Amino acid sequence: MGLVLHPLMSFLHRLFRHTAAGTKTDWVFLLPSLVLLAFFGLPLLALIQRAVGTDFFAYALSSQALTALRLSLVTSTHSVLLAVALGMPLAYVLARLKFRGKTALELLVDLLVVLPPSVAGLALLMAFGRTGLFGKGLALVGVSLPFTTAAVVLAQTFVSAPLFVRSTRVGFAEIDPRLEETAWVECGNEWQVFRFVMFPLAGHGLVTGVILSWTRALGEFGATILFAGNLEGKTQTMPLAIYLGFERGLGVALALSVTLVVVLVVLLGVMRKVEKHGGQ
Repeated sequence: MGLVLHPLMSFLHRLFRHTAAGTKTDWVFLLPSLVLLAFFGLPLLALIQRAVGTDFFAYALSSQALTALRLSLVTSTHSVLLAVALGMPLAYVLARLKFRGKTALELLVDLLVVLPPSVAGLALLMAFGRTGLFGKGLALVGVSLPFTTAAVVLAQTFVSAPLFVRSTRVGFAEIDPRLEETAWVECGNEWQVFRFVMFPLAGHGLVTGVILSWTRALGEFGATILFAGNLEGKTQTMPLAIYLGFERGLGVALALSVTLVVVLVVLLGVMRKVEKHGGQ
């Protein structure tokens, strides 16, 4: 609970102090702020309060929970690696080059960020399913993606990689063009410019993109269940195990939910540290 209460109390303390000091902060902002903060925080408090008890660790360390946690960590890590390997070149192209069709590509990336996960899962199924657009061709070479662990990785990559591309694109775009021009004179070729100048200078955006992509992959549900199914030990990630646990028994669902919240808080905390360090 301290994870939620400490920032809330700090916010209230600062708000009351600034209001009393006669700054621009007005009391008219206080009530709606508290209402929204309560709306954000109370469900999480209720979740933690209900989950933490004598049986919490029994549920959290159950074979189903550990299997789902392990699968989520493995698949989300693979999806982030794919996002970095394929998304970094795209982010660099969108940030530094000018060409016809660039706006359409940026629109595509932004569309995938806001696309409902259920639509994403259905689109993947229509493309790579057994009777999908490319599924028949994959079947000819003995490849079947739906309802496999690989399908989980693809679903997570599909919904999380656009976040990496957007963040990394901003990182590359913020680099002063004069530094790049100087680097061309000093380094001599494009690879050296990218490796020794562009990549380090965009490091803040890269790290932020990785964490955003990772947290999105860990929390992915809709695209995964439609494209990969909900097979324990094979495609059942933490969000899917939570959904199944809610139907069968609340204990595992609550324990996994709190575990997932803790993991996400840690990752987002790292991201905030990086942002704070980058802003100094």
